[in-house]
Amino acid sequence: MQQLKVPHPNINGAAVSLLERLVVDLRHRAESAEGRLEQLLDTARHTETQYRRLRETLLALVDAQDRDMLAQALATQMSERFATPALALWCPATLSDAEPTPPQPPRHVLDQHASTRLAALLDGRTSRCAKLGVSDWKCLLPHVAAPKKAGSCAVTRLSAGEPLGYLLLASPDPEQYRASMDTLFTEYLGDITARLLVRLGPGN
Repeated sequence: MQQLKVPHPNINGAAVSLLERLVVDLRHRAESAEGRLEQLLDTARHTETQYRRLRETLLALVDAQDRDMLAQALATQMSERFATPALALWCPATLSDAEPTPPQPPRHVLDQHASTRLAALLDGRTSRCAKLGVSDWKCLLPHVAAPKKAGSCAVTRLSAGEPLGYLLLASPDPEQYRASMDTLFTEYLGDITARLLVRLGPGN
């Protein structure tokens, strides 16, 4: 019945009855409302999917037994659940001084050169999405083969009462992390990572 069109008599084709006009207007409004409802449903489905992915990621991080396992769990989860092919966790030397073995990729000891490059990417912010040039890729993701052209990244500063380094998410796709993108997810992931780094410290 909603698809039926019932024309009313008009005068020489120049007039339309108010009833017919009303039906047309109501039909247009119904179609518009259905479109908005479908958009809301799509958004809800996407949000639920993201929540489930984030939940599984956090559970995997909490299960990590040491800092290297934490970094590896981060890389695995971000690759499998969020299509992020490259990740690096840069921590200052003070975090690894008491560890029996050097950090293993994707965890690295933060030196002055890497710190300068990461600070430049952040450009004074706590977190940011930006282009990642080939030279920066080689410097900041030494364990991952660099692409031939510039990619993109999301970087956030790690802190839990004291500076704990940086978390870098990267992709060879220059559009995956656009400068206009919100960084709430990256900051949240960084906050969790920072607290787990402290908890997994020597003697804990």
